[in-house]
Amino acid sequence: MEIKGNGENLVLIKEWHYSWKPLWRGYTDKILYINVGSKEIFEKDVPPVMKEKFIGGRGYGLKLLWDATKPDTKWNDPENEIIISSGPIGGITQYSGAGKSLVVSISPTTDLVIDSNVGGFFGPFLKFSGYDALEMQGKSERDILIFIDGVNHKVQIFEVLKLETDSHLLAEQLTDMFSENEQEKKNIGVVSSGIAAEHALFGMLNFSFYDPRRKKVRLKQAGRGGIGTVFRNKKIRALVCKVPGVKGNLNNVVDLEAIIERGRRFNREIKELDDKQSRMRQVGTAHLMEIMNDHDLLPVMNFQYGSHPEAYKIDSSVWKKNFTQNVFDGCWIGCNMSCTKGVDGFEIRTGPYRGHKVLVDGPEYENAAGLGSNAGIFDPAYIIEANFYCDTYGICTITWSTVTAFIMECFQRGILNKERADGFELHFGDAERALELLHMTAHGVGFGKIAGLGVRKMKRMFIEKGWGAPDFLFDIAMENKGLEYSQYMSKESLAQQGGYAMTNKGPQHDEAWLIFMDMVNNQIPTFEDKAEALHYFPMFRTWFGLVGLCKLPWNDVEPINNAMTDEPHKVPEHVDNYVTIYKAVTGKPFDKYRLIEDSERVYNFQRVFNLRRGYGTRVHDRQPYRAAGPVTVEEYESRAERYDKQLREQVGINPEGMSTEEKIKALRKYREEQFEKLLDAVYERRGWNKNGVPKIEFLKKIGMDLPEVIEVVKNYQ
Repeated sequence: MEIKGNGENLVLIKEWHYSWKPLWRGYTDKILYINVGSKEIFEKDVPPVMKEKFIGGRGYGLKLLWDATKPDTKWNDPENEIIISSGPIGGITQYSGAGKSLVVSISPTTDLVIDSNVGGFFGPFLKFSGYDALEMQGKSERDILIFIDGVNHKVQIFEVLKLETDSHLLAEQLTDMFSENEQEKKNIGVVSSGIAAEHALFGMLNFSFYDPRRKKVRLKQAGRGGIGTVFRNKKIRALVCKVPGVKGNLNNVVDLEAIIERGRRFNREIKELDDKQSRMRQVGTAHLMEIMNDHDLLPVMNFQYGSHPEAYKIDSSVWKKNFTQNVFDGCWIGCNMSCTKGVDGFEIRTGPYRGHKVLVDGPEYENAAGLGSNAGIFDPAYIIEANFYCDTYGICTITWSTVTAFIMECFQRGILNKERADGFELHFGDAERALELLHMTAHGVGFGKIAGLGVRKMKRMFIEKGWGAPDFLFDIAMENKGLEYSQYMSKESLAQQGGYAMTNKGPQHDEAWLIFMDMVNNQIPTFEDKAEALHYFPMFRTWFGLVGLCKLPWNDVEPINNAMTDEPHKVPEHVDNYVTIYKAVTGKPFDKYRLIEDSERVYNFQRVFNLRRGYGTRVHDRQPYRAAGPVTVEEYESRAERYDKQLREQVGINPEGMSTEEKIKALRKYREEQFEKLLDAVYERRGWNKNGVPKIEFLKKIGMDLPEVIEVVKNYQ
């Protein structure tokens, strides 16, 4: 094909042809390796043991990264990799939510392995082009673009002469350049970042998808852990993948009819039940806003509070008015959840795109809560604009939300002031300055350079400079393992505290979201109950990332009789759908127990990967106390009646006559003891020792007794 602007925008520097074979039962059994430094390109076979034990997606990414790196490899070393992989179910079009891929790398913010799930076209298109995974290593000296041509079966590397920088323009530009007509735009997937990924440690990746109704390119994000920063450090400007088209059975599955039947059943549920349940087709995940506020779970002012009287200004009714209604909003072909909401024709008020009218994808709940209430800002226009700039600049919105809130509280507490912040000042509720800081961070100027370090590194810097008491900064800095907290208040849910702090990559809600089971419905009252939930749900959700599925269709629309089942929190009918689909794609024996076992192997491998890098023990599962209880007098007194009652009924202390500081201390001692007991219970259930290290006999039991894994674990037994 003739690439528009070739020679003017791009110069071809390497071309490599390959022999394409159709997928077979969801797999190609091939990996595409590209060294962006040496420009070496070749394909690898997937060894049978890797396919058996690691399944796909996140599993493939972890295994490839382990083999490519050393225990002391840094995020900006050439040997660090970025791996993109979908999974055997990824790319089917007959069941909703089957367009996910997982991106894996060593994180600039955590120094751990980071995995981030993402929708859009690139992951499935990579499979259709012939590869189960893309493995990128090395560092280029100049900006490059990688084109995977699934039509003519070749890979090309171009030197970039002149292209747009930020994702909303770059994805449009590349989609136009690599398509010969309007019809072909739907056959192109682009991966890009933006200018912020060159200046901040938490840069993210945008994966494009073409919206034929709007005739526009849209974006989904692999947000967590700074993979976009790794991407730009390697001088990769963008990836482009093109396929001939998408038709019914590109995965060459065993039993297409079984998948179609389950897909029809689920689509009927969406049509009949979604408007009565989560309203995903109307407002996406933003339906959670008022629910979280009503249950004191909405993060407000750096997680100090769980509700706010102005929260109605950014609740789901407001987003429904902003989101374009009655259009198909799916980020993968055939997905009928239609939850990828968008604001059309939004006029930007600040920054380099001031006056531009743009399509803004979202905000999702995390963005509305994080950019909004957690910053004390209840202005939907600000949230939409900040959401847009985070996306196009290549900034993780969840991370940015928690970074901003932390900085605001540091100004509130006197840890920061104008002198210490190079003349900059930011307080809760200040939307204008919050946007100013976003632009500064994206371009690496002024105090934006400090903000771009993330919460953990800022916290350590402030301590080293003597700007605040270390213990207090540890309490209010909402990060664990170097990853900023996602936007749910966990103070009153011990299980959710574990669901955040015990994650392998850091506190992200995609592993375990147990707040309602624990706090609202009281379904897991004992430590044993909580431990069982903190075993099952992280393993269950891990499986989505192994096979290429989105979690939203699992429980955001539930069958009408779900409440009458034995385990309604697991949505057993949908679990059975997934078991049926996996068997129908792969032809392998499979059941709901094997689902958990497959995930256990990969989950424990990732834990050992952390150990290999010098992390992964009990001390690294420590949480900031703000995640567990009230740090300040204001926090305690905002819920004084609740906390006094807990002191009486749970701690066995009469709070009468005690100062607020004494009450905080007594409650803290109790809650920290509870958390330690939870760690003990969960570690035991997961087959780990008291230090959080997988036991060798357990690794053998689940089939993750690879010699290199056992060698690492031996040092911790």
